[in-house]
Amino acid sequence: MPQLVSKPLNWFKTNSQVRKAFEEDDLRRLGESLKSKQLQPILAQPDGTIIAGERRYRAAKIVGLASLLASLEVKIADEPLSDSQIHIWQLMENLLRENLTGFEQWTGCYELMCMNPTWQMKDLAQTLNLDPSMVTRLLSPSKCIPAVQKALEEGTIGISDCYSISKLPEKEQAGLLALKLSGVSRDQLEQAGRKARNGSAAAVRSSKIKCQLASGVCVVVSGADLSLDEMIQALAEAGKEAKKARDQGLNCDTFQKVMRDRAKSSSAEPRRCS
Repeated sequence: MPQLVSKPLNWFKTNSQVRKAFEEDDLRRLGESLKSKQLQPILAQPDGTIIAGERRYRAAKIVGLASLLASLEVKIADEPLSDSQIHIWQLMENLLRENLTGFEQWTGCYELMCMNPTWQMKDLAQTLNLDPSMVTRLLSPSKCIPAVQKALEEGTIGISDCYSISKLPEKEQAGLLALKLSGVSRDQLEQAGRKARNGSAAAVRSSKIKCQLASGVCVVVSGADLSLDEMIQALAEAGKEAKKARDQGLNCDTFQKVMRDRAKSSSAEPRRCS
């Protein structure tokens, strides 16, 4: 039976854990509440390594140096736990609170599966007391291309978006990711994925497709009823013309004017511009 004791802050040790992001403002608010009452003890190994409750420890450190909060209640495990057991504790504690990011949920489940190579997804579901369908969604980023995983880490897409994208072959996932980043809804993304799986090239069409890049640059392609394939073609054409203009020594303003005049003089009405 774990014993409940009070330990000074310098007794605790941190180690790799499921939660990756700690917002200082949130920690400071939690620390202020801990001054009044600690509602839940930290769980730690006999050597002080935190198993669950690192947010409480970090919050106490932020406010503890300037207050009376110099110790925390902690339950000490009867015996050292394995890395897998610690991971299970951390996932269960945080998933129940639903305050892990989508990226943290995925990496937490993925790492736990790696720690237990004989496990099937049903074993993970049983261990975490989750519905098997939920585990399928949480692990769906593992079936996605790196660009999708990066977008999940940056918070520009969610787990449900990864699940929709993961249903397509890897070579088709970049297009669906671009569509999501352009601002379509979750339902539209699922619809586009369903049409793509059924062999429909039309999928979702839009008069404006917005693509926010990791560099901070935002590319917008607009036109009459654009498909994703037409966006790809337009960007390739624009890139080719931009390279040609650069080689000719043109600047941005001159390039825009040349392209605008060329479009006006063309006998074919332009379908899009970027």
